[in-house]
Amino acid sequence: MLRVKDEGIQDMRKYDDAPILTKSFCEDEIQYVLSQIDRNLETFTHKFPSPSSIKNVYEPWDNMEWTPGFWTGMLWLAYEVTGDMKYRLTAEGQLESYRKRLEDKKHTATHDLGFLYTLSCVSAYKLTGNEEAKQTALHAADLLLERYFEKAGIIQAWGNLDNPNQRGRMIIDCCMNLPLLYWAYEMTGEQKYYTAAENHVKQAAAHLIRDDASSYHTFYMDVETGEPKYGKTAQGYSDDSCWSRGQAWAMYGFPLSYIYARDSALLDIGQKVTNYFLNRLPDDYVPYWDLIFTEGDEERDSSAAAISVCGMLELAKHLPLSDMNKRKYENASLLILKSLADKYTARSDPRSNGLLLHGVYGKPFPGNGIDECCIWGDYYYFEALVRVYKDWKLYW
Repeated sequence: MLRVKDEGIQDMRKYDDAPILTKSFCEDEIQYVLSQIDRNLETFTHKFPSPSSIKNVYEPWDNMEWTPGFWTGMLWLAYEVTGDMKYRLTAEGQLESYRKRLEDKKHTATHDLGFLYTLSCVSAYKLTGNEEAKQTALHAADLLLERYFEKAGIIQAWGNLDNPNQRGRMIIDCCMNLPLLYWAYEMTGEQKYYTAAENHVKQAAAHLIRDDASSYHTFYMDVETGEPKYGKTAQGYSDDSCWSRGQAWAMYGFPLSYIYARDSALLDIGQKVTNYFLNRLPDDYVPYWDLIFTEGDEERDSSAAAISVCGMLELAKHLPLSDMNKRKYENASLLILKSLADKYTARSDPRSNGLLLHGVYGKPFPGNGIDECCIWGDYYYFEALVRVYKDWKLYW
């Protein structure tokens, strides 16, 4: 981690001040979020929004892919901020589909079990003490642990563990899946969960973060010898560029591991990747889909912006008052959040059943969800608002 360069914040004045997000502003934005959730509640009671929209409208999908947890997580946030049982009952009604998905091993060959089961089941347990949700989340943690290669110290991202084209691939997104393992350690006292999570985040910092503090989307390890092989991209512009959402996952993922591991090196690397991100934001603070672009006609990614807000708010919480970046990150997070509220919400498209417009799922891979709503962007926008509005206890 020490080899990684810290650019610092190159234009410190850009983040000297922050907009005043009053309680009334937050309440109005949360009310808008709730109105969109209410609009979707019947459609997405037994179904889930598609990962990204088509012409700004989500389709109903079964519980598959990596994204249903973001919708269920939004329901739990809605229940938290309102106390309205309709949100809790809908979220609880979905828990059976998460349990069955594990039992049937349907779309479970993925590290994204962390995204899926932290926001659906760990949140349910933390908020309501639901024992069945707890056991379902522990089952998911066990399946996630099966993807851990001890010699390489990583959790494989996708696919069959014996597939030579996938074997030993870790991706930057997995930093966000590790809290499920840390939580399982806290619930059971079994060291194996903690060890896998801690080793993986160290390998992510060592190999997914380049010397200049940008991130690879993916990196391959030799699982037989533990030796690093090479970095590559699937969703960024090129193998050498920096995919915006991947950088945002790093900005949030390293501070989340710090909560459990209390390793100050994770805050250090968190600041370095955050500075790299901030130095490449355009004038309205919402990044292009890859940070190689800082101007022009390429698409923005509002979802990366929303993730980055949550990451910076979490990072700032753990920095001492003497750290001059603490206030800069707080200010930057509010500038981005205000820009999203002013210019990127679906208020401008009455047909849309999403929250944030102008997101990018994957360009060029998987080649869809370009300039659309993305359900993870919607979730993190809501989480960011709740973080600013109240003293929120993390689901992560």
